[in-house]
Amino acid sequence: MRKIFLFVFVLFCCFELSKAQAQSPSVPAAGEPHARVGVLLLAHGGSAQEWNEEVRHVADQVDLVMPTEIAFGMATRSSMQAAVDRLVARKVTAIVAVPLFVSSHSSVIDSISYLLGSRSAEPEDLKMFAEMDHGSGGMVMDHGSIRSMPHDPSMTAEARKPISSPVPIRLASALDHHRIVADILRDRAASVSRDPAHEVVVLVAHGPVPDSENKLWLDDMALLASEMGQQSHYVGIECLTLRDDADDPVRSAATEQLRKRVEQISKGGNTVLLVPLLLSYGGIEGGLRKRLDGLSYRMPSQALLPDKRIVDWVIDTAALSSTKTVQ
Repeated sequence: MRKIFLFVFVLFCCFELSKAQAQSPSVPAAGEPHARVGVLLLAHGGSAQEWNEEVRHVADQVDLVMPTEIAFGMATRSSMQAAVDRLVARKVTAIVAVPLFVSSHSSVIDSISYLLGSRSAEPEDLKMFAEMDHGSGGMVMDHGSIRSMPHDPSMTAEARKPISSPVPIRLASALDHHRIVADILRDRAASVSRDPAHEVVVLVAHGPVPDSENKLWLDDMALLASEMGQQSHYVGIECLTLRDDADDPVRSAATEQLRKRVEQISKGGNTVLLVPLLLSYGGIEGGLRKRLDGLSYRMPSQALLPDKRIVDWVIDTAALSSTKTVQ
């Protein structure tokens, strides 16, 4: 009788074990003990050392929570591949690419998406970025102007190949209209505010070249302005882009629109609080001051960085995207 009982008990245990194994996912979900999600932090490479150090500081803080590696550049394949390889060497099971960019609406993000396998069609501008890359990441972004080192044409084709990775990679969204961005911009405006009842905040971003993408930038900025307005008492919060990389007629029209609006606000008896929607100062704010030469306004002393909340945004974005990446 005892032998029969033991035999039945063993069969029951085997059945329950088989059922549990069948129900468990083949890839561990984020947050489970066997999941190890890495962050590929994508950012412009700046000529100013302070800018690069700010990005490295963000990466160091995120790395305390999740394995993190930086890829500087604009769809720079060599830098991205090297960062992916470093994450794989750190035994990650999946990677979330987080673009530390103001907007997802750009040819840079489209090219990154293609290189990471999230987009099937190769963007037209990828060839330009590949020539900047030339297999060594020889490109820097001076917050308003692109500067590239001489490239080897033979390396251009290699720089346009999708990234190779033994683990899945998911591309997250850029900052766009995230609530954390609105919180930081609200604080930047408050830092130069004296009398909100007689002040108009003007958010100013670099902006893209195509009109269609510029509309998407302005739509996101309008959402940021709406979020900012819920906890402030300014006369208004408006949004404009500079279109720095566009042709002269477009760029000049953007400058004229900005000057005219600042003049109108001032003539109406209100003060302009000019708040740049930039990751970091490093050149473009100087061009902004030149555009407004002779006009009256106040501008904060810093852009989005440095700010601990950007670290929080990276972690939150990576954690949210990782739940989809590892499934």
